[in-house]
Amino acid sequence: MEMTQKHGSFKRFVTFIKPERKYFYLLAICSLISNTLVTVMPLIMAVAIDNLLATIQRASSTLTFSTIKGVLGFPVLILLGIAIISAIFSYLQEKMMASLSEQITLRLRKEISQKFKVLPMSFFDTHQVGDILSRTTNDINRISEVLLTGINQLFSSVVNISLGLAMLFYIDLKLTGIILLVIALATLVTGWIANKNKILADKNQVELGNLNNQVEEFFSGNLEIKAFHNQQLTADMLDKTNRQHAQAFQNSQFFDFAIYPAVRFINQLAFIVSAILGAGMVIQGSMTIGIIQAYLQYVNQVSEPITNFSYVINAIQSAMASLDRVLVILDQPEEIPDSNHTNKLKYPQGQITFEHVQFGYTPDKLLMNDISFEAQPNKMIAIVGPTGAGKTTLVNLLMRFYEINGGKIMFDGHDITTLSRKELRSMFGMVLQNTWLFEGTVAENIAYGKKEATREEIIDVAKMAQCDHFIRTLPEGYDTIISSENGSLSQGQQQLLTIARVILANPPVVILDEATSSVDTRTEVEIQTAMQRITENRTSFVIAHRLSTIEKADLILVMAQGTIVEQGNHAELLQQNGLYAQLHQSQFKE
Repeated sequence: MEMTQKHGSFKRFVTFIKPERKYFYLLAICSLISNTLVTVMPLIMAVAIDNLLATIQRASSTLTFSTIKGVLGFPVLILLGIAIISAIFSYLQEKMMASLSEQITLRLRKEISQKFKVLPMSFFDTHQVGDILSRTTNDINRISEVLLTGINQLFSSVVNISLGLAMLFYIDLKLTGIILLVIALATLVTGWIANKNKILADKNQVELGNLNNQVEEFFSGNLEIKAFHNQQLTADMLDKTNRQHAQAFQNSQFFDFAIYPAVRFINQLAFIVSAILGAGMVIQGSMTIGIIQAYLQYVNQVSEPITNFSYVINAIQSAMASLDRVLVILDQPEEIPDSNHTNKLKYPQGQITFEHVQFGYTPDKLLMNDISFEAQPNKMIAIVGPTGAGKTTLVNLLMRFYEINGGKIMFDGHDITTLSRKELRSMFGMVLQNTWLFEGTVAENIAYGKKEATREEIIDVAKMAQCDHFIRTLPEGYDTIISSENGSLSQGQQQLLTIARVILANPPVVILDEATSSVDTRTEVEIQTAMQRITENRTSFVIAHRLSTIEKADLILVMAQGTIVEQGNHAELLQQNGLYAQLHQSQFKE
């Protein structure tokens, strides 16, 4: 699902940087001082040149070095002092902006990270991982780059243009009016290119998100791609997406850099016009040579910043396209906040009741219309049914990964909405069909749910989960670095580690998505043994695929099309001769 949304991104950006506004004021002051000093230099040089020419005209013989020194010495010292002071303020401006850009970018990354913590599961279900990564890395990096280089250039350009125009008007009003017409043309060109670049930058970032998502998807599915011998098909698809991004990037970059030669050409016309007209004024005697050289320098002081200003505005447009994409995430609706009066369960028993629960991923399309059952403490509840019946959705509702549309879910007599999510989820341990291990040691992975666990506790639960023996065969034993993706452990071994993780956390309720279909018989026996240990003396929900594994369950919920169609124990359901009996008979025949 493509995330596209328009924002008043520049206004949002100004609001976002308000906490650092005092630093921006300091930057503006530094820029004003530095560029004011630079602006004074051509005028000092003009006076010095005119004084030198006057001295030459008055001299009856050859000028001596001491005479020239007397005329130019003081102005040169002033110019040198101005250059040093200006360089100091310019250095302070650059250093401050480097620190400030990182500070703002860090705060933006923190806000994104905080946002991910409160986004509902539905967000991650409906948005592509690669595109999310692109928004939170490439787009934020783009914003950081513009902050680092663009803001200083923006300040300097505005100050230089303002001061330069003031000096141009001061020197000659009529000549400056002609120059302003050329500058107005440059402004129109800048505006057109900047707007065009914003559109192309948007498209470029969208294509980059698509490319990142496809790369992430193909890398994750590398084994399946090779198994079905689809390497060439995959390469062709990736090549097509890559070409689309390359074209979008090329178009964006063309307009990004085309503004420089276009505006510079127009500004050079302004310089040429001013030079020709100024030369005529010198010949007529209405302007001195020193003043005309100063005037031409001020034309450059205005025209060059206009070129830079045009490029900065263009870059800011591109950054605003990136900011738009980041703001889409920040504007996503969050989970319903926990109640201010949440309950605490001192001695959780694990009694769970569904009372006429209704649920749908969208309010207008309910998946569950009326779900009711009661799970007694320390009992096993099995959930069976065909694919897509809603089994996983049911256990997701237990842990409040999704909000129900109607009815109640009770935990030990308390509505789960009156418990904080942290409190509620600490009552559950999950062993999923798709295991997840982070990159770290075996011991750290087992202790993921109980960080303060001792090494002895970790080893004890590893023995209970039937995984101590293979852990000791690893190169560094419990200190071996593993992950779900490095291929050092089999699927069954990873499953045993996740079971050990849950045993160590010791929750009152466990949820088991049975995952023995893809392992060998010996590992299946080990997993079954470990699962028996994990369900002892606690309430357990088992999503069962093989009905032979849940025949001893205290309650079996049979689901079809999002609702519970039958419930009871194994013997009762067989007597009903309904869907459960049909599923059992089909597996028995197999």
